[in-house]
Amino acid sequence: MDEVRPTSGAQTHGLVPLFPPGLQAIYGECRRMYPEQVNPLQVTAIVKYWLGGPDPLDYISMYRSTGCPAQDIQEHWHYVSFGLSDLYGDNRVHEFTGANGPSGFGFELTFRLKRETGETAPPTWPAELMQGLARYVFQSENTFCSGDHISWHSPLDNSESRIQHMLLTEDPQMQPVQTPFGSVSFLQIVGVCTEELQAAQQWNGQGILELMRGVTVAGGSWLITDMRRGETIFDIDPHLQQERVDQGIETEGSNLSGVSAKCVWDDLSRPPEDEEDSRSICIGSQPRRLSDKDTEQIRETLRKGLEFNSKAAIPPISSQRQSHERPQSRKDSLESESSAAIVPHELVRTRQLESVHLKFNQESGTLLPLCLRYCATL
Repeated sequence: MDEVRPTSGAQTHGLVPLFPPGLQAIYGECRRMYPEQVNPLQVTAIVKYWLGGPDPLDYISMYRSTGCPAQDIQEHWHYVSFGLSDLYGDNRVHEFTGANGPSGFGFELTFRLKRETGETAPPTWPAELMQGLARYVFQSENTFCSGDHISWHSPLDNSESRIQHMLLTEDPQMQPVQTPFGSVSFLQIVGVCTEELQAAQQWNGQGILELMRGVTVAGGSWLITDMRRGETIFDIDPHLQQERVDQGIETEGSNLSGVSAKCVWDDLSRPPEDEEDSRSICIGSQPRRLSDKDTEQIRETLRKGLEFNSKAAIPPISSQRQSHERPQSRKDSLESESSAAIVPHELVRTRQLESVHLKFNQESGTLLPLCLRYCATL
């Protein structure tokens, strides 16, 4: 594991700065909060992303925060990422678009983890968690926003913890910074239980975060994640569900814009007329094995489609993102864009079905009634 030590920021006139300006700007905000921790512990990507490495974040600094006893804010570890914003300004990772817009993706991630009694060094698992989120952002080109939820479905530290999902909010201490390559804000990861995630999906993330701020054991006003928390905010205060969440859903609805889902379907319109009939490939609810003729027709259609289009249908994700391959603008979280490629007629021909059996993954299936509920009110 490599280490990088920040400097005071002083530069000799006429010489190239020792540290890139984007990096220095974030270091400056960290030094404002932790002036006594000039050389924090730091997790470093040994092979940088722009050299073909797997980890998009160049550095993750780890600070020891004393909290604020007057506000009942406990001592904790504070993690800050470097790499979602443009650190260098030379197009090696992010396209430089000027100082007036966002720098890179326009944000960095932070995380506040409760310090356990006797703990002398910060755990490093949050760094890998942040790298995983950064990989999603780089590969999907989707940015995160305050109030977003992240379904993880596994304890964040790979333990037996109930903290298995995340919400995002503005870091309570770190102020947005302006760099020569654009502006950078700081989004804090907040670990939540499944019941709290579901309430955020049914209502909105900001509402649940505000409820958590009022409960000390759920993070308090700084939303510090405690991986040993065994109770949800609804266990601690049962009135929150009925008086705040249910009422909020009733008066405000849900701001859920979409979720990642897996869906498969079976055509139940009618059984096949004969063994070679490829128009219906299931009998009852049991799919039938594709015949050799079906397989050959699919292969031939795909081959024609690939020959017809000069551009690949799914372009490969490259860790060295060349400037001519980048889109002109970032996409907000959960926003997508359809392909503009022309598809052969065989692949777009439609047919009306009388009966279809749909199968969804569990999370999207449980949210389907919510979608139908609000679609019916439009």
